[in-house]
Amino acid sequence: MAAPQVRWNALLEMLSHDGRIEVEAAAAELGVSTATIRRDLDELAHQQVVTRTHGGATVSTVTYDLPLRYRAARNAPEKRRIARAAAGLATAGSVVGLNGGTTTTALARELATRAGRARSTGASLTVVTNALNIAGELVGARHIKLVVTGGAARPASYELVGPLATEVLAEITLDQVFIGVDGIDVAHGATAHHEAEASINQELARRAGRVVVVADSTKLDKRAFARICPVADVQVLVTDSGASPELVEPFTTAGVRVVRA
Repeated sequence: MAAPQVRWNALLEMLSHDGRIEVEAAAAELGVSTATIRRDLDELAHQQVVTRTHGGATVSTVTYDLPLRYRAARNAPEKRRIARAAAGLATAGSVVGLNGGTTTTALARELATRAGRARSTGASLTVVTNALNIAGELVGARHIKLVVTGGAARPASYELVGPLATEVLAEITLDQVFIGVDGIDVAHGATAHHEAEASINQELARRAGRVVVVADSTKLDKRAFARICPVADVQVLVTDSGASPELVEPFTTAGVRVVRA
């Protein structure tokens, strides 16, 4: 039997596609008993992720609003490879920005590990982020100077948004920013589902000398509601080896350096 976390992710995937789920159908899909599915849905309802109904559950949000912890397992190996490749682009002693997201969270962990190896040489890294979970990952890393924006927290992504975050970012400069996205294509650029998150990401990009988008191949040639920045503002795209030449070619033609990890 799959671990509860794996089942919860699978159930939330089903809910994000259909808006509702039936116990018997979910049990058959996952190969477990209906009693197990009922317990899983009861637990998700207790965590206020779903609403229980007679014979199943509904969800009022869609995939992009599911809490970060339930999205972390998606394409995890690809995100780790992307994180390793992106971390190699950060120069010791530089100032980098990170927005929220599962790929940038993996990148934060990689940056902390690499900066730790370099601490004996006196090299350090400054990380500016508007993501509470990334701040939590890095706050104990003494070899990293951590700067966190203010703002109102969004429970779905742990990102701080709003005028307080904008005011902090207006006073700093970044050597480069690593931006996780919900979609990126040549016509519409880098995009996010939530307009408040996109607004803060815009400011991060404006403050950076170089913009690096980190996105697994499922995000390529996709667009979301709110634009972060046009492709012309993106210098590097780090994606996974699953990105086909057909997906990559429009970005290289547009002058973006594409790294496939």
